[in-house]
Amino acid sequence: MNIILLGPPGAGKGTQAEMLVNARDMIQLSTGDMLREAKTSGTAMGKKVAEVMDRGELVTDEIVIGLIREKLEGDKKGGFIFDGFPRTLAQADALAELLDEQGETLDAVIEMQVNDDVLVSRILNRAAEAVAAGGTARADDNEESLKVRLMAYYKQTSPLIGYYHAKGQLSSVDGLGTIDAVKGEIAAVLG
Repeated sequence: MNIILLGPPGAGKGTQAEMLVNARDMIQLSTGDMLREAKTSGTAMGKKVAEVMDRGELVTDEIVIGLIREKLEGDKKGGFIFDGFPRTLAQADALAELLDEQGETLDAVIEMQVNDDVLVSRILNRAAEAVAAGGTARADDNEESLKVRLMAYYKQTSPLIGYYHAKGQLSSVDGLGTIDAVKGEIAAVLG
């Protein structure tokens, strides 16, 4: 089973994806994680990714699609969870082509609906908790970067909701519920 989790930054996509990985032996393809991994790799591509991410901007489709292609060519286990990809209509078309190339299908698109004020609070709390635990906050977990990321989401990613709705693949869940409540709604969608 291959699914997409849609929702703005801080909606809980990563948390829910992790639970699906454990419960269904799926592979989480988090572009955020893949980009952070590339960013710290020290390679020329990693430095390029770092510059873009530190400005709170989105990396090019070419970079993201290349990272996704590499992952799709590996072990498929219980299927893939696309977390943070696609972000644009062009990426959605590219993903459809990639899945077709691999003989795979897209089984569900789950939109995690949340309130912007709650998102800002969640992300700023996540940063504060990381620091309080002796760690460091993500470089983009600050109010300024968050506003840039939210604006990018609404301009570029929210059209995907209509795109997948028109294809009959979209289901929405309340992303503001408890982690277990959201997990239950997602499980009901997946059957």
